[in-house]
Amino acid sequence: MNWTASAIVAGIIASTVTLPAGTALAADPVRVGVISSNTGQFSDLGERVNAGIRLYMKLNGDTVAGRKVELIFRDDTGPFPDVTKRLALELIARDKVDILTGFISTPGALATVPVATEAKKPTLLIQAATSGITERSPYMARLSYTVGGMAAPMGEWAARHGMRRVYTVVADYGPGFDAEAAFSKAFTSNGGTIAGNLRAPLTSYDYAVFLERVKNEKPDAVFAFVPAGRSAIAFMKAFEDLGLARAGIKLITTGDIVAEAGLPAVGDPALGVISTFHYSTVHESAENTAFLKAFRDANGDVDVDFLTVQGYDTMDAIYQVLKKTGGDTNPDKFMAALSGLKLNSPRGPITINAQTRNVDQTIYIRRVEKRNGKLVNVEFDKL
Repeated sequence: MNWTASAIVAGIIASTVTLPAGTALAADPVRVGVISSNTGQFSDLGERVNAGIRLYMKLNGDTVAGRKVELIFRDDTGPFPDVTKRLALELIARDKVDILTGFISTPGALATVPVATEAKKPTLLIQAATSGITERSPYMARLSYTVGGMAAPMGEWAARHGMRRVYTVVADYGPGFDAEAAFSKAFTSNGGTIAGNLRAPLTSYDYAVFLERVKNEKPDAVFAFVPAGRSAIAFMKAFEDLGLARAGIKLITTGDIVAEAGLPAVGDPALGVISTFHYSTVHESAENTAFLKAFRDANGDVDVDFLTVQGYDTMDAIYQVLKKTGGDTNPDKFMAALSGLKLNSPRGPITINAQTRNVDQTIYIRRVEKRNGKLVNVEFDKL
């Protein structure tokens, strides 16, 4: 179907002419459209997001504030903005969703901005980590992080811990640009020098040609950002195969590259990698202990990582907002209730910033270590 945002808005107005916006019969479900990647390049990431969503529903039931919550999953097949936009339009026009969520990739989230704005649909980003997305629409909020917000602290940390020359290697799309810019600014502001910059195609798993160039430059370290999952595993394997660590070149990164779900595939070459991130499976808190137990009880010995937590937290945000509104899904009431919302997440306390609608949260400095025979990110400092 060739939907347009304007046609959807017109249809919504026509179909609700006798009711105030957001009003629903008590028996009507709250419909949540989840656009995730169930196949394609990011399918492993989508699986972990969906696992977090389903765990929350399993633990908290499918009813909140007197209304049943109905999930409608759609597969965007990867970082294809036209596909994501079409799915968002169909969810609004055909499936009559009240809330949109999901969005693994930045291109898909950006393509949805005009749709969410015109249709006035609260849209919660579970991943999509480029800065500035939420500021483009009053109906968008983020339950993940921004890559730039993780990269800048790493730039400061690296400069203060003896690294003088660093080469940056990032994926060639929005989050990669954010990572490169934020790290470089923080690193050079604290006395460091950028030895060079490389951008690798988002759809490529071959990083050898890029890392060979880095090795020849002999920097103190490589700062890297590529998406978690298959790309991160491929990057780590290339780093090991080319012998950069053996040549004395350190690897520093945001947590995407050393996400826990990918560490078993990388193995011991990941040991010692330093990262900045908002969650580790060995984070010490009662909330994380309970979350991990519940997940393993429900799923067995399946790896958990930050995406699982973000899916879980997004559903928690939806439930808490609906409790505050008494089940009312009026978009403006929903976004007002979301503003400043505080959650006790497995990652630590988080708040939806009232101005940016991003997450205010603790950023941890972590090192990959082995505990009880398993590779984990051990937090040793925080911001």
